[in-house]
Amino acid sequence: MLTISSVLGVDLPFALAQVRTLDAVVRHGSFSRAAAELKLTQPAVSMQVRQLETALGLPLVERMGKRAFATRAGELLLEHAARAVRELETAVQMMQRLRGRVAGRIRIGTSASLSIYVLPPVFRSFRARHPEVELIVVTGNAPEIAQAIVANQLDIGITSLPVRERELTVLPFCEDEQVAIAPRRAPWRSRRRITAAELALHPLILFERGGTVHRVIEEWFHRAGVTPRGVMELGNTEAIKKLVGAGLGLSIVSHFTVDGGGRVGGVVAMSLDPPLIHQRGIILRRDKPRTPALDALLAALRDVRFTRRRRSTRVR
Repeated sequence: MLTISSVLGVDLPFALAQVRTLDAVVRHGSFSRAAAELKLTQPAVSMQVRQLETALGLPLVERMGKRAFATRAGELLLEHAARAVRELETAVQMMQRLRGRVAGRIRIGTSASLSIYVLPPVFRSFRARHPEVELIVVTGNAPEIAQAIVANQLDIGITSLPVRERELTVLPFCEDEQVAIAPRRAPWRSRRRITAAELALHPLILFERGGTVHRVIEEWFHRAGVTPRGVMELGNTEAIKKLVGAGLGLSIVSHFTVDGGGRVGGVVAMSLDPPLIHQRGIILRRDKPRTPALDALLAALRDVRFTRRRRSTRVR
């Protein structure tokens, strides 16, 4: 009978370990970073990749300068092996359910803003309750995360809505009120509200195109019958706040990135008129097997599901 072991020419446990090592090298583009993630030495990582290449008779990784890239053979192997590895991981977690354990790995996709300002205490509390669950968090915009979940490259997403992929189910997470930010000096220090028409008179530093947040903000301006004058587009809230504080323009950001002080001073927050409420949700495949670890994480996220409405706040 043909088995994975016989195809790869190595024992199954070692084959899976080697494929996972190859995946880490390609994701990081680095043997040393892969070694750090896997808690191995760099020579051990190199040896596992060489063993896999020897078993298959093809080079799987090529180096260009300091970066490591998958060859075409490596891409094909990872594309097909990843599905098998995920199925095996799910099977192991289902077996752990029978033993009453909550363990395994969950791959989470979210925005940079949520990963900085909202989710750390959730993850900290979750890990304290379930130390055997490994959380892997990657950031990106909503369309990227949705596609990765459809492709089963991620298990769950916590991201901007709406998503349109039919393969996904959506659970509510929070209502995210957007606010305008301006330099902390006259005439903005005394302002509490600002309209779309007033904002459109100033250069704006907005989130990068292609993401849901950019589209939501543009639609808000268009409903008011005005066109925003964007001068810069960035994908990082902290960078946007820094540029606004330097007087290079105004912006619109999530209220939770400025409530409580934020990380970058020099800006004040103003309510939008009319208000702009942006929905955030939890997304996963409709046919995603519910493992004990995934159920536990969903329960933790439900516990902190909230509606955040901005208080009058000044960032110092």
